[in-house]
Amino acid sequence: MDLTATGPALLDHLPPPLPGERIIALNQPRGDLHTTRSYEWNGWAFDVPPGVFIPGWTSRLIHERLLDGRIETRGRRYAAMGAGLGVEAIAAAVRGAREVHAIDVHPESVAAATRHYARIVGERPGTAFLPVTGDLFGHLPGGPRLDVVTFNPPAVSRTVSDAPDVVRNVCVGAPLLAAFFAQIAEKDLLAPGGEIFVIVSNTADLRGIVQHALDGGFHPEIAHFHDWGDGVLTFLFRITRDVPGTGGQA
Repeated sequence: MDLTATGPALLDHLPPPLPGERIIALNQPRGDLHTTRSYEWNGWAFDVPPGVFIPGWTSRLIHERLLDGRIETRGRRYAAMGAGLGVEAIAAAVRGAREVHAIDVHPESVAAATRHYARIVGERPGTAFLPVTGDLFGHLPGGPRLDVVTFNPPAVSRTVSDAPDVVRNVCVGAPLLAAFFAQIAEKDLLAPGGEIFVIVSNTADLRGIVQHALDGGFHPEIAHFHDWGDGVLTFLFRITRDVPGTGGQA
């Protein structure tokens, strides 16, 4: 596996999904989803309402990079797709983002993210907080394009539960990414020099997801790779606009 491969060549260096039974075993939901829980990260405390998911290790890989600038949002327009509790939105605001769009299909998650943002960040000069409830970018208000988008999608390739909340957060699958990249391309949502960061593991169809990015005219590369030591391999993809005729990125 060549972690430096980019663009179409990347397809040849991605592993297939793990066996179905292993994927299902790894993604069994906890039994407390519909209870009130709590979560803490970076000294920030979050109440977790019923139906809202607690971030896992892959989400924390994103959170860390937003906070320390490896995913740079300072002075930029940022969208957290799948806002959840609001950790990404808060980290980007603390970093100094110009705009923070917290987008989630789940109204209770958007409400939780908004509440936590107001308590932890509050009114921050130079940063606008813009919560959006809706499916992908369908309800994003028009205006300036986005400089940075992050997404930890529910891309697990096997159905692990019949519960709608679990499906929404875990196993919608690669077709969701096809719609994600298609909307960004069709709506021309990515600003010049913009970056999309998508984090997925080999519990998902990695090659299919990367192909969807390529189909949208984007240029994928591996920004980070993590081997959890149990067969699960996680890839943080950095995806930029591939400009026809330039042989490279925007």
